[in-house]
Amino acid sequence: MGGVECLAASKRRWVMLCILLGLGLSSLGSAIVNIALPNVSRSFASSDAATVWVVNAYQLSATVCLLPVASLAESLGLKRVYAAGLAIFVLASLGCAFAPTLPMLVSARLIQGAGAAGVAVAGVALVRVIYPRRMVSKGLALVALAVAIPGALGPTIAATILAVAKWSWLFLVNVPFGLAVPLFITAAPPDVRVARLFDLTGTALNALAFGLFVVGVGTLGIGDGRIAMGEIVAGLVCFSLFVRQQRQNPMPMLPFDLFRIPLFTLSVWTSVCSYAAQILAYVSLPFLFETGMHLSAVETGFLLTPWPFMTAVTAPIAGRLTIRYPASVICSIGLTLLAAGLLLMVFLPTTPAKWDVVWRLALCGIGFGLFQTPNNTAMMTAGPIGRSGAASGMNAAARYIGWSVGSALVSLIFGLGGDQGAIFCLVAGMVFALMGAATSSARRFR
Repeated sequence: MGGVECLAASKRRWVMLCILLGLGLSSLGSAIVNIALPNVSRSFASSDAATVWVVNAYQLSATVCLLPVASLAESLGLKRVYAAGLAIFVLASLGCAFAPTLPMLVSARLIQGAGAAGVAVAGVALVRVIYPRRMVSKGLALVALAVAIPGALGPTIAATILAVAKWSWLFLVNVPFGLAVPLFITAAPPDVRVARLFDLTGTALNALAFGLFVVGVGTLGIGDGRIAMGEIVAGLVCFSLFVRQQRQNPMPMLPFDLFRIPLFTLSVWTSVCSYAAQILAYVSLPFLFETGMHLSAVETGFLLTPWPFMTAVTAPIAGRLTIRYPASVICSIGLTLLAAGLLLMVFLPTTPAKWDVVWRLALCGIGFGLFQTPNNTAMMTAGPIGRSGAASGMNAAARYIGWSVGSALVSLIFGLGGDQGAIFCLVAGMVFALMGAATSSARRFR
């Protein structure tokens, strides 16, 4: 799918606005809810470990849907998949806002995650369609900002809303943006489609593999351990069957050709480890601040802001550094800084000053920003340009897999760690960051 040279600049701006809106909303959907988890827990009188599934469900659903949605986008068209994904995301936001019980809220988040997958996969690919080839990099730069800025502002937005309204308004703010769907359908260019059959067997095995594994890990500490272990083993078996089935498929969802490139594979694993470290901290820190330090949701939101803010500031600087220095070196330095910041959070004083928290989380943000742009660049340029779509799909998949595994581990650690669950999560995040740094360093020898 090359750029559409004939698309008028004015129409391109409208389409791009809708794409950025959807990507921004899906990014905000991940960043804005974490701070409200203690509020949600009190609202439904549920345990912390059970409430974490409000985050887990979103990440898990998006992860399970990414590869099938990428396949659907080729057969049904990017325009239809993006519009459907945005509509599902907005309607599910209504379901989240009015959910009467925690299981109903988790169910609505599952649907919302599926919509986010459609937006994430089709949105980035559409940038390549609506821009002329010489301007694609400009469009991708706007995408990076659309994802980074909501991540940076998410804690502050959440804190502001929670200061004046209930947590349900965190979801209701998405609804007015549903008006962008008809605008997008009208302005977007015609789709380019590929004739291919939908892989129902592969989709089912993909869902079972990720679903059983993540649910098993997440319930290991709060339910019957034998059932949880059985789910984990079943998930691993389904994953092996999924890989075998994909190898026999002439048009597989998994890009085996790219995984034969060591640089690409190591970049994927670096991404998985790094995003797992990020979500372990993002989900556990609100509990540390509100439950352990007895801070308000508003204070928590503002304290969390330095991390994503410094990530947004550092990411473009890291992009310029990538031109002069190997991505493996920059990523390793960044992830080492992230690990150091998480370790410093573990050893916070009992009654820390606000500045003690701010500079530690700012260090985490700088480290994560140094990792993000160079690693994405290495992943997207490791293979031939004709496989950019598959590389983009795996880029998103690695991110969501890391988030899903990290979120499930939060549930496990909270179930086993009790009052010290948040501290143990930070230690686990530090370990994942160091694993990512080691994996990134291995690229130097490839």
